[in-house]
Amino acid sequence: MADAAARFVVRGHVQGVWFRASTREQALALGVSGIARNRDDGSVEVMARGDVAALDALERWLHDGPPRARVDSVRREAVGIDAVPDGFGTG
Repeated sequence: MADAAARFVVRGHVQGVWFRASTREQALALGVSGIARNRDDGSVEVMARGDVAALDALERWLHDGPPRARVDSVRREAVGIDAVPDGFGTG
């Protein structure tokens, strides 16, 4: 059961390096639902919901990302659970 939700904005070399697909795999392994999508400014936005420990684990993973990524920063903000979709998509 989801008891928290967050929006993460990941900046760096995070597009074109399988970041969204890798985030989906990691999120599903943690039992987190949501979506990862590219933004026009070159960052990746991740909307996620799950238990607090799982969101914390996802955030730690986002600081590294997949092997070809270079993450410069991760910003996290709380959002309402209803703002995050079920399942996990990449858009």
